Amino acid sequence: MALDRTTSQILYDDGQHKCIAFTSLVKGEGVQANQFLIIHDKHAAVLDPGGDLTYTPLTLELSKYVRLSELDYVIASHQDPDIITSMPRWLVYTQAKVVSSKLWARFLPHLNSAFTSDRIQGGWLERLIELPDEGGIIHLGDSVIKAVPAHFLHSVGNFQFYDPIAKILFSGDMGASIVSDANAPITDFEAHTHKMRAFHQRYMCSNRVIRFWVNMVREMDIEMIVPQHGTPFIGKDMINEFLNWIERLECGIDLFNQNSYRCPN
Repeated sequence: MALDRTTSQILYDDGQHKCIAFTSLVKGEGVQANQFLIIHDKHAAVLDPGGDLTYTPLTLELSKYVRLSELDYVIASHQDPDIITSMPRWLVYTQAKVVSSKLWARFLPHLNSAFTSDRIQGGWLERLIELPDEGGIIHLGDSVIKAVPAHFLHSVGNFQFYDPIAKILFSGDMGASIVSDANAPITDFEAHTHKMRAFHQRYMCSNRVIRFWVNMVREMDIEMIVPQHGTPFIGKDMINEFLNWIERLECGIDLFNQNSYRCPN
């Protein structure tokens, strides 16, 4: 499946169900990040909408596909600024429910006083869906989005989101790459590993956790893994290349020793 090089990238569209990526909304010094929209009939969910850098351009792009007032969910994979810091705006200006790990939900009010504002219709807690560690099913009309456990990859409370109709795994930071063009397809996987290695070695907890994740993913029917940064892995062959590489990568605590913990003189 080839991707267009326009502002919004159609990842999947069967006429009833759509998955759309926005890859070039971050301007200036911000880290490149992808945002996602899933539409099923008249239902819609935004995944990892980002912060102030992306809120305005993202809402302009979303309006080409759906009315903001019709959003069912704003879904956060974890707590990082490029994932969730625009959340107060979504609460004020939409009726969407917020989906987050139960580990991070209690910290969300620290983002902005709007969380306790009378401007939030329906109340903050009434619009919060807290995901347990084992994940769960998010109903989108008569379709579903599956919240898949990905804890410590890299956050302690971390989820990925699987769309079983499109067969896409929105993988958050797993598979992230530092690239100049997130829409350019991967043609040389070995060369692409140089754009992933350092990030994964520092941001992923350990090879042990990665192997648990790989075992889970190998049992899923996936045609595309789409990370929150960089280029997607398209097709089962490319996905298998990535899984084979990542399950052997030492990272995180595997690379630390006592020299990593010394008081500076």
